[in-house]
Amino acid sequence: MSNRKPPADLADLRARVAAEMQAFQASVDAFDEMAAHRLGVSRTDLRCIEILVRERRTSPGVLGPALGLTSGGVTAMLSRLERQGYLRRFSHPWDGRRVIVEVTDQAVTRTQDLYGPIAGDGDDLVRGVGAEDLRLLADFLHDCRELYERHLARVRSAPDASS
Repeated sequence: MSNRKPPADLADLRARVAAEMQAFQASVDAFDEMAAHRLGVSRTDLRCIEILVRERRTSPGVLGPALGLTSGGVTAMLSRLERQGYLRRFSHPWDGRRVIVEVTDQAVTRTQDLYGPIAGDGDDLVRGVGAEDLRLLADFLHDCRELYERHLARVRSAPDASS
């Protein structure tokens, strides 16, 4: 590995990528905050709805770890979202001790109203991009997600500052 500095234009491009990613994350965060507000839910509840819209059905045992919640926290969240009409719970057809959680049409419709236009515009954004550039972009985003997941695990395992 060389100790030489990269050319100024490369360093400028790296700085621009970093700045654009930070701005992108802030925009996504602000949009999700407003979406949660419009749906009348917390950010964790919104994430639960997102998982349910994608999966259609799952179990509380899957949702807990995905959301970083205890079993009691999952139960409280599911009760809240069920009262609001975003999900329904029912007994597993073969094992009555287990519960299945299913998204409602209301949740699908309301989230589609919020996120559908942005998904459509995003589709338009990449429509003219070539296969090689899309592969590069997909790989980059995949690597960024894995980077955040590694650091999320690191931060989760570190002691709280208040401890």
